[in-house]
Amino acid sequence: MTDHNRVKQMIDIMASNGWRITEQRRTLADIFAKSEGYLSPKDVYEQMTVEYPGVSFDTVYRNLRLLSEMGALEQFYFMDGGLKFKGSCLDHHHHHLICVNCEKTLTFDYCPMEHSLGLPSSFKIVNHRFEVYGVCEECQAEQSSPS
Repeated sequence: MTDHNRVKQMIDIMASNGWRITEQRRTLADIFAKSEGYLSPKDVYEQMTVEYPGVSFDTVYRNLRLLSEMGALEQFYFMDGGLKFKGSCLDHHHHHLICVNCEKTLTFDYCPMEHSLGLPSSFKIVNHRFEVYGVCEECQAEQSSPS
């Protein structure tokens, strides 16, 4: 998908959720369209302040959280405790394998929630997350090669 299509997709999601499409929100969509990796709220804030010096961290964070709830962004909690965001990568339910070294992400369609887990029938599940953290093939090769 091109950067332009990613921006359009995110703006369409904002509009379908009743958001006004401001220049700041276009810039936010553009930041994620151009980013290949994960961005922390601080990363996004720093990029936003280049064009909008008066923007507050709280405003940026609130927009990130809401965009995540809308499905325009996906949020990930890394093992170091850091929260990061990435543009939504697929239009269907999926999960992720994440490299703890380089943050490379692979998607997969297997979902453990599709199997009987013995959960109480009185508990209504509204959402879930499933990420597997490990070391990708490239990082394993680098770690095992002699220096």
